[in-house]
This record gives sequence, structure tokens and C-alpha cells, in this order.
Amino acid sequence: MILRTVARDCLYLNWAFPRAALPPLPKPLRYQVHAAGGEEQVFGSALLFRQAGLQLANVPLLRLSYPQFNLRLNILDGDGVPSVFFCCMMVPRWVLPGARLLARQPACGGRLSFPRPSEEIDAPSWSWEVRREGRLRVSARQSAPQVGHGPSLGSWERTTAYFRQRTRGYLIGGGRLRRVETTQPPAAIWPLEVEVEEAGLLERCLPLGGAGWPGLHSAWLCPEIPFVFELGVAELRAPLARPATPVAADPAMFAAAPSASRRAAA
Repeated sequence: MILRTVARDCLYLNWAFPRAALPPLPKPLRYQVHAAGGEEQVFGSALLFRQAGLQLANVPLLRLSYPQFNLRLNILDGDGVPSVFFCCMMVPRWVLPGARLLARQPACGGRLSFPRPSEEIDAPSWSWEVRREGRLRVSARQSAPQVGHGPSLGSWERTTAYFRQRTRGYLIGGGRLRRVETTQPPAAIWPLEVEVEEAGLLERCLPLGGAGWPGLHSAWLCPEIPFVFELGVAELRAPLARPATPVAADPAMFAAAPSASRRAAA
């Protein structure tokens, strides 16, 4: 299934989690681990964006636009390719039938209120809110690049590339492990200073036990990212175990272009 869309005002929030606090992955996937402070850590991200003009490639007149929140963890797949594994996807409730029946994405419904920074460039700050049995509230403003809690990934350019340049995404849908092959053009990046005002929703989506959620590692916003993406089924090398947390796809952040050369940034 090939779809096209544009992700607008995409907010990236990145953390480093203790490896020991994370749920197991379906084989052959494994976490991409970094050593820091005497323990193994794994990076993950929450993305909050407005999906604009989502359409099937062969049905160009039917287009959908809506906000979306997703949470994913950085992994290596069975081929050793840097990828992501989706823990949670949240969309408005009216989107759920299409997401589940058409794209076979195990999304959940929530209430999402997102700003439009690219249209409000002069605003002193912007605020995002997501609600579903918990709340995520975030405020942000433009700033110089900042890196906080977690292992160093090098320069700001290398840090953003680490999170964005991942050629594959994995999710569980319809009881099967699905893979998304991805490519993506370069996109503008606005470094942000972010305050997470409420994080109860994050803790429900990805419980870390006694570890608790760490402080942010980094954050930025991409005003616009065009995508073409394709969903497929991954070959399993072991029976698929039930995930410890809800898992879902990111229909805006992973794209596949019909090219022999694969390059990703989502």
C-alpha cells in the first residue's frame, strides 16, 4: 500500500532510556544501545505533527488531514539496519476506522491540539497538548541547539541525523510484524527550547517502572516534510510475542519512494 502525505510542523522530542526498563522486542529486532553513566541506554522519540493531504497513490482525489502523535524507539533490525519500532500512535477518533481497516494500523483515539509554528513564526512560544487517559503538555520556543540528558551523539548535525536517518520502521498490525521502507528529502530544522509541563500520557504509553521518565535529550521542529510511504509485512524469524505496550504505525513519518536507492530521515 503506497500513500503520499506532508508532515507539517513536526515536533521531535528525544530521550535516552535505560535499556533494562524497556519491554522486549519481537525477534529479530534489537535495541540500538549506547553506554553512558555505567549503564546501557536506548534513544527514543515522540513526534507531534499535522498530517496534510494523506492520499492513496492511486486515489489522488481522496485526501485526509489531521494531527498525530506517535512514540517510537531506536532499534537495529535483523539486517543490522538502524530502524525504529513504534510503541504508540494516536489520532483523532474519526480517523480510526481508516487507520485500522485500510492501513491495518493499531492506532488509538485521543484529543490532540497542536499549534502551527510555521504560520506563527513571530510567536514567543507554542504549545502542544495530547489527551487520552493521561495528558502530554509541551511548550517550546526557538533557541540555539541544546543537548541535555543522555549519551552524546556528536555535533548537532550528527545528533539530528541519528534520529532522522533511519531507513526502516517496524510496527505490529493485524497480529503481524510489518515493515515500512523509507526515503525522505532533506528538511529544515528549527532547534527548540522545550518544557514538558505534563507527561502522564508518556508514562502510560511506555511505562519505565521505577526508572521514571528522564529529562529531554534534544528537541527540534521540522516545518514541512513531504512523504511517499509503503507498508509491507516483515519476515519473522521467531513467533510474534504480544508486545508489552500498545504498538502502532506512523503514517506520516515513514516514507518509501520507488527507487533502488534507500535514504531516510524520519
